[in-house]
This record gives sequence, structure tokens and C-alpha cells, in this order.
Amino acid sequence: MIQPLAYVSPEAKIANNVMIDPFVTIHKNVEIEEGTWIASNVTIMEGARIGKNVKIFPGTVISAVPQDLKFDGEDSVCVVGDNSIIRECVTINRGTKFSGKTVVGSNCLLMAYVHVAHDCIIGDNCILANAVQLAGHVEIGEWAILGGLTAVHQFAKIGNHVMISGGSLVRKDVPPFSKAAREPLSYEGVNSIGLRRRGYTSEKIGEIQEIYRILYLRGLNNTAALKKIEAEMPATKERDEILTFIKDSDRGIMKGFLNK
Repeated sequence: MIQPLAYVSPEAKIANNVMIDPFVTIHKNVEIEEGTWIASNVTIMEGARIGKNVKIFPGTVISAVPQDLKFDGEDSVCVVGDNSIIRECVTINRGTKFSGKTVVGSNCLLMAYVHVAHDCIIGDNCILANAVQLAGHVEIGEWAILGGLTAVHQFAKIGNHVMISGGSLVRKDVPPFSKAAREPLSYEGVNSIGLRRRGYTSEKIGEIQEIYRILYLRGLNNTAALKKIEAEMPATKERDEILTFIKDSDRGIMKGFLNK
């Protein structure tokens, strides 16, 4: 259903049962899959690829050109996964030649006034609360939750199942399964409540907690802590995910509260 007061480019590819309210503008080179609802005063620009059953609230702008002075009009896309909810006045820019895409995963909730800059990758099942601001090239794993007014530095990485306190400034990478708060951003424990909600056992949570005790509470530098974890902790999916994340971190990981 496309309301007559909406403008939809004849070059856009819109599934038959997409609902488009009045005063929506949809440019060419846009693809929108079935079941999606687009509220009034939404603008969807070239390069948007929007999945099934997405809900997009008023004032949102999806796939605008990057706020990057190096952008030179190259082809790129902005992908929004199935079943995601994009609330009022969210802005999501499309990618640059760096990666060619900006991605918001499936089953995500982006609350009002969130900004997702060019080349960001957001995993499935994430929640970005009101006015979260992501600079370019940020990577966020699955099931992450960022509290309202959080600002994330360009190229920062946030692991799976992370919980970040509202109002945080994320300048360093945040390893998987952790909670982060304070200024400067610091380790605040394991996200045990979130992990239990997602089916992690007490034993598995205890294993993750022991890994972070070695990393943050034994007075070791990161190199020594990683060696100790590899030597003393059994190889598991979670252990290896944490180790790989830290070893691959370009910006360095956040500090422990006692290690500042």
C-alpha cells in the first residue's frame, strides 16, 4: 500500500505488501522487502537495502551519503536486516569505498535520534538506546546493548553480548560478554544477566568471569594475561572468542577500573 502523497521513484524495487505512509520520499536504487512499514516523513535514499518486516518511524533518513569528505560519489549500500525497528529521527549513512556498505543486522532496535555513520557494521539483536552516536567504521557484535547518549569513536569495536552504560564515551574496544561504564570507560564485570537471558549456564558464566579476573584483576599486562589464560583455561568457544578479539584489537581494549 503506497499512499498517493508519498513519492516513490519508479526505479525503486518495492515488495507488494510494503506499507508506505504519506509524505515519504524513496529514491531510485532502493530495495524494500515484504511486510515493511514506512511512516510519514521518512526519506530513503539511493543504495538502501531494507529487509522484511522492518518498522521505520517518522523523521528517519536511511542511506544518505556519508559525512566523510573523502567520499567521492562511489556506489555503496546501506543494509537494514529483517524485523528491525528504526525509531524517530534515526540517521543511517551508506558506506564508502572502504567497505562499500553500512549494515544494521536483523532484529535490532535503534531508538530515537541514533546516528550510524558510514561503514559501520551492527550485528543481529542489538539495542542502541536514544541518541547513541556511532562514528565511521564502528563494529558492534550480536546482542550488544548501548545505553542512551553513548558516543563511539571511529574504528572502535564492541564485542558480542556487551552492555555499555548510558552516557559513555567509547574510545577503546570493548571485549565480548563484558559490562562497561565510568569515565574513562572501564570494565565493570561480566554481563551475567544478559547471558542468563540468552541461555548461558552458571558454569559457562563462571568460566567467562574467571577469564576476566585474570585479564583485569591480577595486575598483569595484556600480553602476560593472555598467555596465562591460554595456559590455564580450557579451550572453549567463549575463551577463544575473547582471546581473538583482544589480539585483533587495533585501538586496544578498555582498562579495568583498578588498572587506570
